[in-house]
Formats: sequence, C-alpha cells, structure tokens
Amino acid sequence: MPPLIYLDHHATTPCDPLVLEAMLPYFTAQFGNPSSAHAAGTRTADAVQQAREQVAALVGAQPGEVIFTSGATEANNLALLGYARAARATNPRRRIVISAIEHKAIINPAKQLAREGFEIITLPVDAQGTIDMAAAAEAINADTLLVSVHAANGEVGTIQPIQQLAQLAHAAGAFFHTDAAQAVGKIPVDMLAWGADMLSISSHKLYGPQGIGALIVRHPRRTQLEPLGYGGGQERGWRPGTPNVPGIVGFGAACARCTQVLAEESTRLATLRDEFESVILTAIPNAYRNGNTLSRLPHNSSLTFPGIEADALLARLPSLALSTGSACDAGTIEPSPTLLAIGLSRDDARATVRVGLGRLTIWPDLLDASAAITQQVRHLDLLINNY
Repeated sequence: MPPLIYLDHHATTPCDPLVLEAMLPYFTAQFGNPSSAHAAGTRTADAVQQAREQVAALVGAQPGEVIFTSGATEANNLALLGYARAARATNPRRRIVISAIEHKAIINPAKQLAREGFEIITLPVDAQGTIDMAAAAEAINADTLLVSVHAANGEVGTIQPIQQLAQLAHAAGAFFHTDAAQAVGKIPVDMLAWGADMLSISSHKLYGPQGIGALIVRHPRRTQLEPLGYGGGQERGWRPGTPNVPGIVGFGAACARCTQVLAEESTRLATLRDEFESVILTAIPNAYRNGNTLSRLPHNSSLTFPGIEADALLARLPSLALSTGSACDAGTIEPSPTLLAIGLSRDDARATVRVGLGRLTIWPDLLDASAAITQQVRHLDLLINNY
C-alpha cells in the first residue's frame, strides 16, 4: 500500500507534535485533580487556567467565558437545550431559528426542543450555501428566543454572515449562538466583533486532541443555562465533573499554535486548494465545485463529478483519505442534506467528494491526488458508458 495522503481535515486533524509535548506531563507527573487544594491540584488548576486564556485569546473572548466540554457536539447541546430549557419558566418566547445546513449536533437538539414544545424555524440557503438574509429577517421576530447558525459549513466551506445574523437576533431581543467548530483555527474569529452570545469549538478540528472542546458564553454571570448533567460545581456547574486536564492543556496549546500560524497557514492552504481545483477542473471538464467561492474556508474543496458515484470513486482511491460529506453522516444511504439544500440533484449529491487540506499538506501530494482522482473518474466513466 502506498503512503496515505490525508485530505479529510474537516473530519479531524492530526495532533500537532507541540500540542502532544505540552500534554504529556499531565498524564504522569502533573496528575493532580485541579479541584484539590494541595500543591498538585494547584499546579493542574493553573494549567487549566492557562488553557482557558489560550482558548479565549483565539476567539476574542475572556477566559471566564470559556466552559470546557467534551467537544462541539456537547457545547451545541448545552447551548440549545441548556438555554431553551432554562428560559422556559420565565420567557414566553418559543421560537428557535437554525439554518438548513447545520451539523447534526444542532439539528438533533433542535428536534428535541420541538418535542418539548418549541417552534423550530429552518432558514433556507442559496445555491452557494449562504443564508437567505431576507428569510432570516422575516423569521427572527419577537417570538424568537434563540438563533443558531454555524460560522462556516463543514461540507461546502461557505462562511456565513454571522455579524449580520447576530444583529438581527439582538434587534429582535433574541440570543445568538454559532457553531464555529469548522471556522476556528481556519479563519479569524472574533466573538465580540461578531456579536455572538455563545460559540462552540472543538479541539480536534484545530490540531488538538479529540474529546475536548468548549462553549464560550459572553455574559456568563447574566446567562442562564440548564446543565445537561449534575454533579460538582466545575465549569460554573454547567459542565460538572473532574476536568480532562491533559485534553484541556492540549486544547489550549493547539489554540496558541493557531494564533501564531493562522494567517500564513490560511493563505498557503487557499493557494494550494485553488491550484488543486484548477488541475481537476481542467482535466475533468464536466466537474464543478460547490460553495461560495468568494467566502469559503481556505482549506475546503467540494467537487462534484456528474455521473460518478462518489462512494465507488473513493473505493478506488485507497491511498487518499477523502470523504463524501460530514463524518457524522458517514455510512448513511441518503445523500447529503447540505448538498440537497443548495440545489444539487440527488444524483449529483451522490457524485460529490469533499477535500480538506491541512497543516501538513504539500503540493506534490496534491498533484498525486489530482492524478489519481482524474484517472479513476475517467475509468468509472468508461465503465458506466460501456455497461
């Protein structure tokens, strides 16, 4: 087997060696419980606080606004379920507004809230995956409790107009949350400038360890959240339990690393991505790319090869780590809801491949990948046409 060329950085990223180095002492020598008052606990508590500062710095927040979770999925659940349930007793508003292309970690909590009596409004998107702002202005009204729209789509890469959406929410007296898991570490994120009240992040999307993330709450002393579980008073009581110190330290180190390299890395990846797409689209004239090409994640490429089953194509590319969409949708029979929402036919949605470049991606690998993809698309096309 040839070496694997990893091009699935939307799903997860490799842990940066500097991040791993920062984590290792907290598996062995620095093992104290940060809730303990003795010296061992104080040392780990200090490490957790440093990580809180590093995470906050990357997204334009304050350290006290960072609530550590197991990842963006838990953070999203805490934001939607926690906020809606806490508000239920005192706030008559029952409308929750989300977009048609949210991650399942937003869609499924919203479905649960619908079962609990809340009204869920789903905003449409245009053919590039951008929120329909006229529909948003109509949907976000005096009945709206919470608006939750992701900062950037994890399939087609489209970056949403978060600042404008937050302004609409606030003008209507609603809270605004954004799932920024795909955006943080890839593009500049400033929670204060955006006007987001809550923001979700996942460490493993930005070269940190898996199993750790955060919900950032801008006004923690004035915000009511009903916790998803009950126990001790850790993380303001919103996420009780002994903190995952090695994971938190790694998460912080990954955020600090992103702060240093984000600008240069984003430019490099966007350049590589554009060159890769140019080679593919020249070699396969009927192929096309998806997403808002003027406002998308720098490492993202969503490519459709009409007439070709993407699953069959990936099966013929064992040396490439690619995907057909969100990792959480892997193995499903139905085509991607995101691709259907932007107007692709079911056949074209099934003919779409997602390519995600990363920190270790280099041009020779992309040349090899483009050659392999081109060869197998042509081969499958011949098989289909001669069947």
